[in-house]
Amino acid sequence: MSLAFGRHFLSIPGPSVMPDRVLNAMHRDAPNIYEGALAEMVSGLYEDLLRVARTREGRVAVYAANGHGAWEAAISNLFSRGDKAVALDCGRFAEGWAMTARQMGVDCQVVSTGERGPVPPETVEALLRADVNHEIKAVIVVQVDTASSARNDIPAIRKAIDAAGHPALFLVDCIASLGTETFEFDAWGVDVMVAGSQKGLMTPPGLSFAFVGPRAWEVRGDLVTAYWDWRPRAAPEMFYQRFGGTAPTHLLFGLRQAATMLLEEEGIEAAWRRQRILADATRAAVEAWGENGGPVELNVQDEAARANAVTTILTRGFPPAALRKLCEDQMGVTLGIGLGRYAGTSFRIGHMGWLNPPMILGTLGAVETAFNVMGVSHGAGVAAAAETIARGLSEA
Repeated sequence: MSLAFGRHFLSIPGPSVMPDRVLNAMHRDAPNIYEGALAEMVSGLYEDLLRVARTREGRVAVYAANGHGAWEAAISNLFSRGDKAVALDCGRFAEGWAMTARQMGVDCQVVSTGERGPVPPETVEALLRADVNHEIKAVIVVQVDTASSARNDIPAIRKAIDAAGHPALFLVDCIASLGTETFEFDAWGVDVMVAGSQKGLMTPPGLSFAFVGPRAWEVRGDLVTAYWDWRPRAAPEMFYQRFGGTAPTHLLFGLRQAATMLLEEEGIEAAWRRQRILADATRAAVEAWGENGGPVELNVQDEAARANAVTTILTRGFPPAALRKLCEDQMGVTLGIGLGRYAGTSFRIGHMGWLNPPMILGTLGAVETAFNVMGVSHGAGVAAAAETIARGLSEA
């Protein structure tokens, strides 16, 4: 017998749950793709994307692509074959961006800084001080690595670059974090930020974004191709140029609705607080389950470096695949798999985007129920999560 009849809970770190309003906004006829209402809507949408990224100085280019497309766009616009870069990896995804760069002819060094925490800013400073000839053209990092669930301190890394007196461009991947974690493009001195539609922006996969600051805008590598060129997309002479061809119309209709919900109805800072409270509740549950040598522990040990978008949970004494299968087949809750070096030893809970207390408590309740079915001894995780949410509501 299965109890998985009812609304399915998708508790992975992206795609996140899509609001009904976003999906309904996409359920419409195809529009005029050359002028009129679509062009007017997109103009305002681009302005709102810049508001989400917290930039007045930057521009944004939109691509019909996933986050890997945004990686390639940044590499093609900024680099020439043989240029050097350094990617600081604390999980998996900075290494992925570096692999893209290498395949395109960039000499991109990967520095792995640990599996259970963020990039140490002092590592960045030391690397750049050693580059006395300033051969490194860019520093690449993710804000949140969804494999490890570590959150890097972006302003601290910017300070480390400045302390080294190095001119390297600062490239940040916010695919997992935009709309979920505090991010300040201008104030933190970021040169390029890439993101995707399917996580904190609550829109189906298929759109990616490259936010380009003034320093990066002046750079022109020889790897750039017609499709990935962000200049006509970010500063078009005609509407049609924004997308290198036909606009991804229905994804744009969905994103328009999501941006309204995020900016006008809730407010971006309120959304950051909400998702932090629900992330804190998840972490409280894991810590309670793992008390006295229990079956799980948080991967990231430094409390300040734990992401508000996702939690990676290490397991002891039971197979995470069995837990995930039980939750999905019998209770209608899909949990995230362990990725890369965490495969087979962890599972993940995504808590980003369109999420409220009943949704996260439902996910945590399913995990706790699965522990009981599997005979796994544990502490009172759901109760700890509920107490955390109650404190968050009191503070609000």
